[in-house]
Amino acid sequence: MRLGVLDIGSNTVHLLLVDAYPGARPVPYASHKRPLSLVRYLNEYGAITEEGQNELISFISEAAEFARSHQVEDFMAFCTSAIRESSNGHAVLERVKNDTGVTLMELSGEEEAGMTFYAVRRWFGWSSESILNLDMGGGSLELALGTDEFPQVAFSVPLGAGRLTREWLPNDLPGIKEVRELRNYVRDVLTDPTTELRQYGKPTLATATSKTFRSLARITGAAPSAEGPYVKRVLHRDALKIWTNRLTAMSWAERSELPGVSEIRAPQLLAGAIVAHEAMSALKLKTVRICPWALREGLMLRRFDHVMFDSTTPLSSSVGVGEVALGSAIPQTAATQH
Repeated sequence: MRLGVLDIGSNTVHLLLVDAYPGARPVPYASHKRPLSLVRYLNEYGAITEEGQNELISFISEAAEFARSHQVEDFMAFCTSAIRESSNGHAVLERVKNDTGVTLMELSGEEEAGMTFYAVRRWFGWSSESILNLDMGGGSLELALGTDEFPQVAFSVPLGAGRLTREWLPNDLPGIKEVRELRNYVRDVLTDPTTELRQYGKPTLATATSKTFRSLARITGAAPSAEGPYVKRVLHRDALKIWTNRLTAMSWAERSELPGVSEIRAPQLLAGAIVAHEAMSALKLKTVRICPWALREGLMLRRFDHVMFDSTTPLSSSVGVGEVALGSAIPQTAATQH
């Protein structure tokens, strides 16, 4: 079965195609993405401009055609805070549906936290027992903790690296006062959720997901992505503190030359480092393990679970079998109607 997952994020828009069958590990087949920072297309009223909408629709149309040309059998598309929190988000979703035929699933912050946690649990397994996961996007930070496949408690707070950069550190080489004020703001926002999370006790495993955390781990010494997803990668709070101070003195251009840091994400790396360090400090975490799976993989796995349990094929007959009958579970989406 070939599944296409379209992810409309705050910094990039990304279509990933994977081959899998229920119960199997999704294997990436192809991808199509474009840097697109929707927050840069917000006007003074917090609405996505006509230009930003046109860029978004252009990519989604490309993605749908890409999926069709690669014989995608099932297709799902979702968006997070970039559209969810824009003042004209509903109108943008309607326009996308009318112009492209693609329906974007709008996820709340808590749903993002839950589905990301689901992916982390699948990656590390039940032996991890209690997991506490931190996930930082462009618009929000999600925190989730639990011992099951879905978290017992989850929070979403407006501490995304892109949002904070735009609102607090808009200029290259910010001053010490700006950085201090941002740090104090982050601490204030984190007080309530981290206090509640600490009441559940120390987790067996603390993890972190998202490109921002991966970049921070990379610049502090973690293995490069070229070494594959199965290499153990850890972000240390002490090293992060040192690098937060270094990033404060670095220009955007200098940050973009660091390993694992792209040009589009370089400006927001400092804000991301501040949030990561303050969250780890408030939660008394010396380290976090980097998980290569996150929201997109969580949604994929959840879809495959539904397909497996909705299938007319008895579960026992799928033991040791590759492909199973899935046709009845495949919805007719924009990518499969043509």
